[in-house]
Amino acid sequence: MGRVLSFFRPFKEGLHTMSYQIDLSGRVAFITGASSGLGEQFARTLAAAGAGVVLAARRIERLKTLRAEIESKGGDAHVVTLDVTDTDSIRAAVAHAETEMGAIDILVNNSGVALTKKLTDVRAEEFDHVMAVNSRGAFFVAQEVAKRMIARSKGEAPGTYTGGRIVNVASMAGLRVLGSIGVYAMSKAAVIHMTRAMALEWGRYGINVNALCPGYIDTEINHHQWQTENGKRLVQSMPRQRVGKPQDLDAALMMLCANESHFINGAVLAADDGFGI
Repeated sequence: MGRVLSFFRPFKEGLHTMSYQIDLSGRVAFITGASSGLGEQFARTLAAAGAGVVLAARRIERLKTLRAEIESKGGDAHVVTLDVTDTDSIRAAVAHAETEMGAIDILVNNSGVALTKKLTDVRAEEFDHVMAVNSRGAFFVAQEVAKRMIARSKGEAPGTYTGGRIVNVASMAGLRVLGSIGVYAMSKAAVIHMTRAMALEWGRYGINVNALCPGYIDTEINHHQWQTENGKRLVQSMPRQRVGKPQDLDAALMMLCANESHFINGAVLAADDGFGI
């Protein structure tokens, strides 16, 4: 596996040759919800750029398969069990990750669940579950990682790299409310506001907190939807009448995680192919 990930082809203009590469060698990235979908792709991408990756989720066997894939390509990966609705699980997972891999430099806060229901049909337990995973869970994962980043910044904990990168995976639904997913949209809007609050408080410690808002991405969870009549109508309503692939988020993720992105803090980056316009 290559240790440097390049997104731009070199080009010549007069006597100058220009290219841009992102190297995360020596960094440790903690990815929640890494057992499938976007989290799985995020882990592959960060590992390809040289980061050691901690794969965190509840489905441990899926994580082990991904770890084997990453290691077969020369990457460094470790698996931890994580339930973001349980603060004890969060503390244990982060502590175990740092024991095995070293201080966490990058957090990709990706765990999430969806709910498709009209607001009048949403049950209390459904509302609570969506908020527990998407909003509360994201908050306490970020809080646990940030406490350790702040301690390093103050010289109170070991680690050669002070500061860090936190990417909270929100959704374009947090920016634009859509029918029948109102509770999901509310939970992701909370993640966006949470991101700005964290950026404001933690920026002084060299921690950059940003939100990534994907549009409609084809994953194993929703793949069947695009073959239905409702799914086809939805695709036709999109600006370019297409659904994205997880790989379409690679460049945005890498920009937010790069060592060079120290001036990007509190940003809310829409990667939705123009759907939110």
